[in-house]
Amino acid sequence: MDEIFMRRALELATLGRGHVSPNPLVGCVIVHEGVIIGEGWHKKYGEAHAEVNAVRDVTDKMLLSHSTVYVTLEPCSHFGKTPPCADMLIAEKVKKVVIANLDSNPLVAGRGMKKLQAAGIEVITDVLSDEGRELNRRFFTFMERQQPYMILKWAETADGFVARENFDSKWISNELSRQWVHRWRTEEDAVLVGIRTAQHDNPRLNVRSWTGRDPIRIVIDRFLKLNPTLHLFDGTQRTICYNTVRSEERPNLSFVKLPAEDFLQALVTDLYHRKIQSVIIEGGAQTLQLFIDQGLWDEARVFTAPVTFGKGISAPRMNAKLIEQHKIQSDTLKIFRP
Repeated sequence: MDEIFMRRALELATLGRGHVSPNPLVGCVIVHEGVIIGEGWHKKYGEAHAEVNAVRDVTDKMLLSHSTVYVTLEPCSHFGKTPPCADMLIAEKVKKVVIANLDSNPLVAGRGMKKLQAAGIEVITDVLSDEGRELNRRFFTFMERQQPYMILKWAETADGFVARENFDSKWISNELSRQWVHRWRTEEDAVLVGIRTAQHDNPRLNVRSWTGRDPIRIVIDRFLKLNPTLHLFDGTQRTICYNTVRSEERPNLSFVKLPAEDFLQALVTDLYHRKIQSVIIEGGAQTLQLFIDQGLWDEARVFTAPVTFGKGISAPRMNAKLIEQHKIQSDTLKIFRP
């Protein structure tokens, strides 16, 4: 029975995708005598947590002292943007709390569970813990490895090219596949390209074919050779240009100087310190390959289209495990992990 209600909590948690970072996705279900009496999820960063929303959803608060709370992540025990959820559950005198995952955040890390237990509340952990870690893989990567969750994305032809010899890559994938990419941009904190993609495609890296927030734009331009009139530098959305020349702040645009040695690792570390929890790397082939070769990636999303170029810029190569495959009209989307 615990798994049924936890599965619902995990389902609710997904509704916060694209709105709560750098917080984790959290869902909560409150059950009284086998019946759900309250549901909630963390809807927006800085606003009420899932547990608070679920308690608010309960019509008869008198039932809480006889109810079980199912929550996908350990209730927080510290004051952040909101008061501690563990304290709130204690104040409501809930009977039992079932948790999918303990929180990796050192500010919580078991303290919420211990607080509940000290108040006489029964606590059960690790219910659908694998599913919970998968849901919050960005958050756990960020907390446990001190780096963002790095997603590679590219489209390739049936004969393995990502662009023609002149670097032209428009359009390999179909319109629906491109719409998926815009949806992904709303769900991740940032999107990154290298100098050649910036030069040849002049991308906006915003969200047009979906509804949601624009990601932070990141461009690698080691020697600051890019034309300042490119869309990336238009100031319309937050942009970071990583280079080896200078650091400078402008409205909505940061130039960040990094050491030439271990440049990519320094970049990833800087993103962590900026609390950027996830990044989609959209190209080009050379940039993608650099992240692959240095092991700085967690997931790859590869579209293959039924077109051929015969010759051109080859797709990146990686040692990876296929975990998902989808048909998107004429395209095939494959998702890999290292």
